[in-house]
Amino acid sequence: MDNAYFCAPIPTDVFRLVLQQVHRMSVKIRLARRGRKKAPIYDIVVANSKSPRDGRFIEKLGIYNPNTNPATVAINEEHAFTWLMKGALPTDTTQKILSDKGILFRKHLQVGVNKGAITQETADSRLAEWKAGKATRLEAKVAGLADTKVVNAKARLALETKVKEAKAEAIRKKLQPPVEEAPVVENTEATTEEQEQA
Repeated sequence: MDNAYFCAPIPTDVFRLVLQQVHRMSVKIRLARRGRKKAPIYDIVVANSKSPRDGRFIEKLGIYNPNTNPATVAINEEHAFTWLMKGALPTDTTQKILSDKGILFRKHLQVGVNKGAITQETADSRLAEWKAGKATRLEAKVAGLADTKVVNAKARLALETKVKEAKAEAIRKKLQPPVEEAPVVENTEATTEEQEQA
């Protein structure tokens, strides 16, 4: 009787949910490395989770270059959003990239629209507001980096000038002929007075 319980057929709805979860877990949005040694550039790709890192992929979504400051990201946002809505799971690094670009926020808003919590117009306005704020923060960061770069360049130039002057002073002292001391002349008037007193 106990074996009959284990042999019971799985309900179709449960079986479909399990298959969907397995299918969702097998597709990842991740990075594929390229570029030269110590200067990597990454492709953002959609790939089967069992494929090698730089191997076969389903679709290339964009490029991530961490060598610049701030990092350069060029991504097809529509395709990335479509894959996220289909259930593709981003890795940790790509999740940060997608979050920085607002794609995960867009997915979050779209799930709210699908559930009926908010309207599409509200979601679009919130996304536009978020992107405007993000652009402002990015411009401020780039301006701050430029200012820091100028300040660092001035400080480096001042330090180099100081070192250069110290070296020039050392060379000048080395090349300057030694100053001969003049012989000490005793006061002859004092000596004549001393002889008269004696």
